[in-house]
Amino acid sequence: MKKLIFLAAIFTLSLSSFAQYKWDYGISLGGANYLGDIGGLEKTRRDFVVDMHLNRTHVAAGLYGRYKFGKRLSAAANFSYLHIRDADRYTTNPARRARNLNFRNNIFELGLRGELTIFYDNDVGGRGYYNPDFKFYLFGGVAGFYHNPQGQIYKEGELQYGGQWFNLRPWQTEGVRYSALGVSIPAGIGLYFTFDKVWRIGWELSWRTTFTDYLDDISTTYIDPALLPDDQAREFYSQTYTGLIQEINSDPVLDAELSVNQFKYLGDGAAPNKRGQADNNDSYLSTQFTIGRVIRGRSQFYRKKYSWLRSRTGSRRSRAKF
Repeated sequence: MKKLIFLAAIFTLSLSSFAQYKWDYGISLGGANYLGDIGGLEKTRRDFVVDMHLNRTHVAAGLYGRYKFGKRLSAAANFSYLHIRDADRYTTNPARRARNLNFRNNIFELGLRGELTIFYDNDVGGRGYYNPDFKFYLFGGVAGFYHNPQGQIYKEGELQYGGQWFNLRPWQTEGVRYSALGVSIPAGIGLYFTFDKVWRIGWELSWRTTFTDYLDDISTTYIDPALLPDDQAREFYSQTYTGLIQEINSDPVLDAELSVNQFKYLGDGAAPNKRGQADNNDSYLSTQFTIGRVIRGRSQFYRKKYSWLRSRTGSRRSRAKF
């Protein structure tokens, strides 16, 4: 994580060295959510926001810098912090609710992307003031991230261990040693207004497709609990209990017939019970507002873009010499 913060600092400081080009830089703030194995709605896993708990959205924040090659094409780099979390107890899917797992994850991300402007208006309102201007764009790129899934014990309607969060990755709850580092493919849409050719205020929606199924520490099947390092790890590995199964089975709305045996390891001769959905990797999403400042140089591109301003204001007059 220290390396990511160091790279972000170098990236931010380096902007001043390129002030002769068309740069802008700023901050972003909004919310993050995720699509994975925990939570969901009443049905089995579905794609995109239809299977998200939107009320489990948490903070996303970041820094960015952008370089404009021309009217339509730009490149941007960003450093982001995103907090995602969810819990099976908030779902109405009986099997997930009976599984009773939960997680949170702090993600630190460093990304690079290209932006393509598909609509722009240099004179919003058509009043001739050329202030503000507006751009709407698509973007896509690549990012590296650090993540650390954590969990709590929730039984009999209350949190155990005083609600303490525990790191899940070292326990290898499914017998898989996955990395704390990952790669994602961010893609999305954005827009911004530029005021007085200096300040930019905008909004972005970014979806990250990842190559890991362990943002939530859940992916495959229940393993032999004897393979886990200690009793505490075994508590996190399976949090289903008899009272919860009875509560779910007696609920006419859920209409379920479940058994505790569906949520544990049954031995070498039995078919493994599913703990997660291994067919799909996890993804995460952010929607953020941005505020930034333009570093405007006197490059050839700048002179061309704002040539209309000189034609409106007239040529510069010099003092007469006698």
